[in-house]
Amino acid sequence: MLLAPYFNETNGLLSVSRQQGSDFAKRLANDFNPLHDEDAKRFVVPGDLLFSLTLQKLGISAKMRFEFVGMVSADSEFSLEEAANEINIVSGEKACTKVQRSGEVLTDASVIEAISVEYVKFSGKTFPAILLPLMQQENVMINPSRPMVMYQSMVIELNETGFSNPTIELAKQEINVDGKRGDVSIHFNIMADGKIVGCGEKNFLLSGLRAYEAAAMDTLVKDYEATKQAYLNS
Repeated sequence: MLLAPYFNETNGLLSVSRQQGSDFAKRLANDFNPLHDEDAKRFVVPGDLLFSLTLQKLGISAKMRFEFVGMVSADSEFSLEEAANEINIVSGEKACTKVQRSGEVLTDASVIEAISVEYVKFSGKTFPAILLPLMQQENVMINPSRPMVMYQSMVIELNETGFSNPTIELAKQEINVDGKRGDVSIHFNIMADGKIVGCGEKNFLLSGLRAYEAAAMDTLVKDYEATKQAYLNS
């Protein structure tokens, strides 16, 4: 099971340690967001891990919308609570992630694992490959000393369910800047057998935006890449 090293389960309750969440982000998603560092003061369980766990446990509906309305902290117990057309990830009696779903449910474990792997790999390309050109386009940047990139929601839609070996490709990206806030949408296609079998989008928030400074962003990107290489070489 792909996700087995990255979560714990006891009597139907799930939990993720700091190390498990950090290892998932870095090993599977290639995501070095400081919020997922093992020693981060404000450590949160990666949203992509919650997404992948939901698919593994409950399958992929033809249409699913995930809203990350709260944070799951390290070692806190959470559960997946189902209703007719929704799933709530509940921690401490509060819904941290709300999932709206509809349509046929795909339960093929190999396809679910493939989509999960492809999605988290795609998601991990957000910074700097996708975000940097968008910020340059709008002449804004995140705070280099405290970069805040917060996952808000994601949508996945399947046009069909009888496919195998899916891959995910970038379709387009958008940013809407309002003062110090930037709302980013990344659209993607799910491909199989040379055709589009589904699509989706990832939405997140940039906060603390300021005027773009090339030197500061170059340093941030270099530091990010150095952190990544140090981890991969360790």
